[in-house]
Amino acid sequence: MAPVHDSLAVYPGTFDPFTPGHRDLVARARVMFDRIIVLLAVNADKRPTAEATTRASLVRDTLPAAWGNVEVDTWTGLTTAYCLRRGATVIVRGLRTAADLRHEYQLAVMNEQLGIQTVWMPTRPQLAATSSTIARAYRAAQSAH
Repeated sequence: MAPVHDSLAVYPGTFDPFTPGHRDLVARARVMFDRIIVLLAVNADKRPTAEATTRASLVRDTLPAAWGNVEVDTWTGLTTAYCLRRGATVIVRGLRTAADLRHEYQLAVMNEQLGIQTVWMPTRPQLAATSSTIARAYRAAQSAH
């Protein structure tokens, strides 16, 4: 598959932690677009276990060096504002469940009104059971022992 010429996509999330499902989505998106930015968004409604810059560093460490078209960045504010600032035309989002689709549809409509398209990618079935919430709970249980 050849990437869309001169394309920049943003894959936003809190990534607390960055799961194998997130990594797989980046792997698939990076061949669809010339460049992709994994954007660690600061969300006031969420209480991440580490600062965005720390999480960004952890994400960078999990990505292969050969993925030269993947960048990691942090941002506080609307993802669409970041996209407009950077010249990105697409937001990439992963879908695990039908409930995800309902929520993501509302965001996609808002983003489109602001000039940014959304591309949804289904999570691979073998990775769909692991969410960041489950990964955090597992990590907390392991550190308690």
